[in-house]
Amino acid sequence: MIDLRSDTKTKPTPGMRAAIASAEVGDEQRREDPTVNELERRAAGLLGQEEAVFVPTATMANEIALRVLSDPGDELIAEENAHVLLAELGGPAVHAQLMTRPVRGTAGRFGPDEIQRMVRRSDGTHVPQTRIVAIENTHNASGGRVWPLAEMETLVSTCRELGLSVHLDGARLLNAATASGVPAAEIGRRFDTVTLCLSKGLGCPLGALVAGSRELMAGARRCKHQFGGAMRQAGIVAAAGVYALDHHVDRLADDHARARRLAEGLHEAGVAVDLEQVETNFVQVDVGAAGLDEAEALERLARNGVGMSLTPNPGVLRALTHLDVTDDDVERATELIPKALGVLSRA
Repeated sequence: MIDLRSDTKTKPTPGMRAAIASAEVGDEQRREDPTVNELERRAAGLLGQEEAVFVPTATMANEIALRVLSDPGDELIAEENAHVLLAELGGPAVHAQLMTRPVRGTAGRFGPDEIQRMVRRSDGTHVPQTRIVAIENTHNASGGRVWPLAEMETLVSTCRELGLSVHLDGARLLNAATASGVPAAEIGRRFDTVTLCLSKGLGCPLGALVAGSRELMAGARRCKHQFGGAMRQAGIVAAAGVYALDHHVDRLADDHARARRLAEGLHEAGVAVDLEQVETNFVQVDVGAAGLDEAEALERLARNGVGMSLTPNPGVLRALTHLDVTDDDVERATELIPKALGVLSRA
C-alpha cells in the first residue's frame, strides 16, 4: 500500500528511534525532564515566542491556546473549515466555553473586511464579546494552502486595532515556512499564541507545542495539567521532537517536490487536479469529475494499492506526501491512481 492518506501516517526513522532510546529523562510534570525542557526552549525560538509548552497533541495545544486567550462566553472567529471548528469535536465550546462564528474564506483565508464586519462589542448583558481570531497555516481543508505574509500582517494589524487576540494554528507551520521562504519565527511572532504539530511532516510518533508569552504560557501549563496532558518521563517522546528539528525540517521541501510531481503526473494522465492549489504536500483529486462518489473512489484506490482520504469538499479526495513516501512511490501512484479511477489517459 502506498499510504497517501495523511502525513500523520509516518513511522519513526531509525535515527529517531535511537534518539528516543537514549533520551535523558526526568519528571516532566515538575519541569525536571531535560529533554522536554530543551525541546520547549528550541520550539519557542523557532516559533518566535518567549516560551513553549510541550503537550501530547496539536488539538490539545489549540484548545489550551483558546482557553488562555478568553473568558467563558467570549466569541471566536475562524474560517468555516478551520481545524478548530471542523475537527476538534466542539472543543472551543467544551474547553473554553466559547461562542464560535465561522467565516467563509477563499483557500482557507479571509481578510480584515470580514473581521470588521463580524466583530461584536458586548453590551455587558446580552451580546457576547468577540475575543479571538484564529487562522490556520497551512490550511488543511483547502489542501495545504499557505497564507501569504502580507495578508497575515494586514489581518493581524486589524485585529490589534480592534483589541482582538490572534491565534495561529500552525500544525503545519513549517510546511508554510518552507513553501513561502519566510522563517517560521517571522510568521509566529505576530500572534499571541502559536501551535506546532510534531506528528505530521516532522515524523514524530506524537506530540505538539503551544507557544506564547511567559504570562500566557504560565496559564497554558495550568491548562495542560487540567486537561490531563501533564506527563512524567516524557523526554522519551520529546527526544523525537528534538531529533525532528535537527533532521526533518529541511527535508519538507522534498515532500513538496514529490506532491508537485504527483499532481503534474496525474493532471497529465487526465485526472482532475487543479495544479494551482498544490502549494505544499497536499494533492486534491476531484473524483466527482470521473463520475465517482468518495466511498467508491476510496474502495477502488485501496484495491489498487493506494491510500487516500476524504476532504470536507464533496467529491474531492486528498493525497499527502511525507517522509515515508519515496520517489518510486510517487511514480507508481501516478500510474495506479488513474487506473483505479478509470480515467483514460490524455496521451
